[in-house]
Amino acid sequence: MTDRYAVFGNPIGHSKSPAIHAAFAAQARQSLTYEAILAPLDGFAKAVADFAAAGGRGANVTVPFKEEAHRLATRLTPRAVRAGAVNTLSFETEGIVGDNTDGAGLVTDIDQNLAFPLAGRRVLLLGAGGAARGALGPLLDAGIAQLTVANRSPGRAHELARLFAAHGNVVGCGLGEIAGSFDLVINATSASLAGEALILPAGTYAPGALAYDMMYGPSGTPFLAAASRQGAARIADGLGMLVEQAAEAFLHWRGIRPDTAPVLADLRARISAP
Repeated sequence: MTDRYAVFGNPIGHSKSPAIHAAFAAQARQSLTYEAILAPLDGFAKAVADFAAAGGRGANVTVPFKEEAHRLATRLTPRAVRAGAVNTLSFETEGIVGDNTDGAGLVTDIDQNLAFPLAGRRVLLLGAGGAARGALGPLLDAGIAQLTVANRSPGRAHELARLFAAHGNVVGCGLGEIAGSFDLVINATSASLAGEALILPAGTYAPGALAYDMMYGPSGTPFLAAASRQGAARIADGLGMLVEQAAEAFLHWRGIRPDTAPVLADLRARISAP
């Protein structure tokens, strides 16, 4: 039988994951199917259980279920433990294994695809939800010099800084308390989904700074447009992160790392096409 995989979310119709994994499977000559499943906001666990019972081998998890997926897993990988959120599930005989590939995908996209070495950088991470939590550990592992987490609710940023303090130089603050200049500013909030721009203090972007939005769209995002006006030397959306985290999930499931460059180029062309 052909192995079945899926991505669960709400909403889910916009997901590019089925196309990405279809391309990976063709490239690696793997027999599998991958579908997008709309899970009810109050029925995620049942939707996952039904899929696994019907023969599903694994699943990706997107907004708003990543923290619930963390609770659902019976075993967690070390990076999922640190993230406190899960975006990749594997259904095994002994239970559900939860992993988090988001941070690894982010770091690969920035460090390799964008040729922006992370070691020694001063980084500002906007947001303190599941997306931010998944990024913290891999960013610190990449050798950045300093990480500031800024959030509308300062308490959540301070809590993340406390949780990751043993892994590097991390501080938390409110969005209105951002001070200093940064080499890399990452938007991990949902502002772009809502069509909102985050206006940061003057001087936030250091010379040569990169502004990175985890969201993506055919004409950029409000955050990236504002970043350009405020002095960011480079801007990038999260399409590369999407493809790279999918490659990490594919490796986790199939033991093969796909070549992401042609898949990313094709996806970018499709999104940019009129």
